Amino acid sequence: MTKVIHTGDTHLGYRQYHSPDRRQDFFDAFRRVVEDAIADDVDAVVHAGDLYHDRTPGLEDLMGTIDVLRPLSEADIPFLAVVGNHEGTRHAQWLDLFERLGLAERLDADGRRVGDTVFYGLDHVPKSKRDRLDYEFAARDATHTALVSHGLFQPFPHGDWDLEEVLAESNVAFDAVLLGDDHTADTVRLDGTWATYCGSTERASASERDPRGYNVVEFDPEEKANADAGEETGTGVHIRRRGIDTRDFVFIDLELGESEGAERVRQRIREEDVEDAVVVVTIDGEGGEVTPADVERFGDEQGALVTRVTDRREVDVEADYEVSFADPDEAVRERVRDLGLSEAARGIDDTVRQGDVADSNVRDTVKERVSDLVDDGDLAAFEAAAQDAGNEGGVEVAGDDGERAETGDSDAPADAVSEPAETDDATTTTMEDYL
Repeated sequence: MTKVIHTGDTHLGYRQYHSPDRRQDFFDAFRRVVEDAIADDVDAVVHAGDLYHDRTPGLEDLMGTIDVLRPLSEADIPFLAVVGNHEGTRHAQWLDLFERLGLAERLDADGRRVGDTVFYGLDHVPKSKRDRLDYEFAARDATHTALVSHGLFQPFPHGDWDLEEVLAESNVAFDAVLLGDDHTADTVRLDGTWATYCGSTERASASERDPRGYNVVEFDPEEKANADAGEETGTGVHIRRRGIDTRDFVFIDLELGESEGAERVRQRIREEDVEDAVVVVTIDGEGGEVTPADVERFGDEQGALVTRVTDRREVDVEADYEVSFADPDEAVRERVRDLGLSEAARGIDDTVRQGDVADSNVRDTVKERVSDLVDDGDLAAFEAAAQDAGNEGGVEVAGDDGERAETGDSDAPADAVSEPAETDDATTTTMEDYL
């Protein structure tokens, strides 16, 4: 029997809401995972990427991580990990440093045997480079095999990396795929292979309402040997979710009537135990003379650590501009369309404002997009939009459906960052080129 803790997306060093207390919360959550691993005497802790929030963690964060990992090493429990998108893969990583210190091991295509299970690693790979991967792994004699990777995989929500294709093209038949990047815990089975996200250990955005935790994964060789289809992948793999205590987030959703306002909001906050909690207030409806500053003050009065406000009320302004606060981004989009921005600039603008990128990921997503374009030599993406005789304003104009008006060179969405063309169709890049 091989028993491991599968965790990831710990985002150490993140000063969420500019709060030093929240930075400590992320370390405390990770420490609880390590303490549980020692108490349960597991065979390994498997980390699926994004140990740090920033690609260049500070010395204080590095030293704090050493303090957390040292007891794990003293208990002779290996810490096996891959690199996530927040760390990047262009240079030496935090994991390489901890490996030299004897505190961690970086998983790769060669695999690492733990008991009767071999764990392989696949670091995060940008979308523009994935078509050159060959998914070749070293063959190892073991009852079970598991792949550890970081990315948003289909068929999970928001996935853009086809996990079924990865499994089909791999030369190893994996029993389980242990994933990181999606902060929501979820598990599916694909043609006999278990695929699971462990979720984040702390809430990195206000959209993460579910309790935090990690996975406990057991590989039972006896069960697989005794099964009627003993060679079937996924047999003898058991995944269960375990929660951890983290700082309370109190979510207050309000719909205010025309006659309701500040006092109604104050009352709702008083009804909740918000002391030392992160309070997230969402306001809908048509009424209420209450501002976000008022709500933050109400939270402070009740001892909240942080109070965040999302005001979704629709307020019409009687002016010549026909602006509705229900969708201020549309006014920005109209102005952006007239600026003649480069392809890269439009992609950055969309990333900053789009709702499907968590606040904690915006900066790193922008950095990754720009770095990918530079690394691939796609400098044309940084040139201003070309003049067009059929376009009165001399720039590309996106229609209401988000598609670019005809300019003669592309029919891609106006807010997309173009994928660089390959210079050599015959080139095959192995995973080692990205490690």
